[in-house]
Amino acid sequence: MSNTLDGIDLLEDTWATAVPHDQFDRLRREAPVHWHEHPEWEGFWAVTRYDDVRAISRDHQTFSTELGTTFLQDMDEIGLELTRMTLLNMDPPKHSRYRRLVSAGFTPRMIGRLIDHIGEQADGILDALEGRDEIEFVEEVACELPLQVICEMIGVPNEDRHLIFDWSNRLVGMQDPDFRTSDEDGQIAAAEIYAYCEAMIADRTANPRDDIMTALVQAEVDGDRLSTQELDMFFVLLCVAGNETTRNLIAHSLQVLLEYPEVKADLVANIDDDDLWVSATEEFLRWGSAIHNFRRTATVDTEIAGQPIKAGEKVVIYYASANRDPEHFADPDVFDPRRTPNDHVTFGGGGAHFCLGANLARAEIKIMMREFLRRFPNVAPAGDHRRMRSDFVNGIKHLPVRLNG
Repeated sequence: MSNTLDGIDLLEDTWATAVPHDQFDRLRREAPVHWHEHPEWEGFWAVTRYDDVRAISRDHQTFSTELGTTFLQDMDEIGLELTRMTLLNMDPPKHSRYRRLVSAGFTPRMIGRLIDHIGEQADGILDALEGRDEIEFVEEVACELPLQVICEMIGVPNEDRHLIFDWSNRLVGMQDPDFRTSDEDGQIAAAEIYAYCEAMIADRTANPRDDIMTALVQAEVDGDRLSTQELDMFFVLLCVAGNETTRNLIAHSLQVLLEYPEVKADLVANIDDDDLWVSATEEFLRWGSAIHNFRRTATVDTEIAGQPIKAGEKVVIYYASANRDPEHFADPDVFDPRRTPNDHVTFGGGGAHFCLGANLARAEIKIMMREFLRRFPNVAPAGDHRRMRSDFVNGIKHLPVRLNG
């Protein structure tokens, strides 16, 4: 099996233009485990088939998150040490202990309480649009609901939610000139978010509340309290994971309906069909693939689909490709709101790192898209959308629309 192909480029400039589905189609057919060079760092194995993505996701012993983190870039030991403090960049058993800790904030009671309130929050966001002709959907709709929900969950005052928005953009948008204002900007954003977190730590220590930040401040892992640095990293993960990914999924959901107005008309005509909206939400998730990829690092010499992999090499699993694998999804390039089953890998391919907030994200997408179309069934494009330049986040940063066609 050949593992090198000309014309394959899965780096940030490609993603700034479009999701490279044509490249993924070719890779799945010709080189499903493809060696990809990188101009700045060590190259990596790009894995594009559904079954391989799932298998790697579920085998943390062979394919480690902690060894080299989930990101493409190479880091020095100081960077690695800091990044490994986030749940996203831990392997079991350490990951298992910390995940149990964070799960205290994702209890059915907590999630149920948040979901009950999402409808009210969505209504408030949409009320502010009444009487308008044209809006910027990402800023005024897609970002607002996840921001309000995650801030309520963590315990950040609603009036501070746009600080979280700004910090998130600068932290994950390091490769996009619209978000990164200087070479040091990501580090500055991190320092600002840590300072904010540390003020919250001091407050929750003195004044406990019923929120995730209090649960983290009071928690113990193996008899030890979390350090301030560990709490900072948890705060960053919750803010970014709970905000950026769902924002982009909501934006992708509207974008696909603008591309396929007949599907939009179908959903509008069946706005009260709850079963349809459940399956449509899963299709939004399959189609949107909020994160392009996660990196793993081989812990031993191994092989994937017959391709030898050496210990220490990077293995990068592409969710957007797995979600369009024709071996697993019938007519994968068709957006079908009635698709069932629909076991996409947008929340991860299973295993230890399956998304903790999956049900919360589902509720946010379903409620916001349904209520938006209920109020604005004739929504239409008002210009071209613009994508984020990133090798990690599948982002839409600008989506102008006319609310009444």
